[in-house]
Amino acid sequence: MAQVLALVGERWALLVVREVSLGLRRFNELEAATGAPRAVLSDRLRRLTDAGVLRTRPYVVPGSRARSEYVLTDAGYDLLPLLAAVSDWGERHLGAGSPQDVVYRHGGCGGRVTARLVCECGEEAGPQDRLVAQVNR
Repeated sequence: MAQVLALVGERWALLVVREVSLGLRRFNELEAATGAPRAVLSDRLRRLTDAGVLRTRPYVVPGSRARSEYVLTDAGYDLLPLLAAVSDWGERHLGAGSPQDVVYRHGGCGGRVTARLVCECGEEAGPQDRLVAQVNR
């Protein structure tokens, strides 16, 4: 858990992943959307890229030098349930009555997507169910 939080628990990291998942790809777009200071954003993009959450691909604006834009890797897409869960939690516990800036919806039907705990047997585990944590050391 500490290793995961060292990467995605840093301020701005999950916001960067969220914005890239929503289609923003370029540094200036990410800077404007997140409000992160340039040096911090540059650091988070580098860390997320080094960790394999994002990858870069080149693009060229006519008359300018080649630059890089950011896209999610499979590891980045695997963070989307976490973003949905954090968003759900915030709506329930922090933002009662205030609209969310992002609501996750299913592309097929448009219904709202929420995060759930589901056992490998297929049964949903509710928040009051007793969960057992196995420590592997």
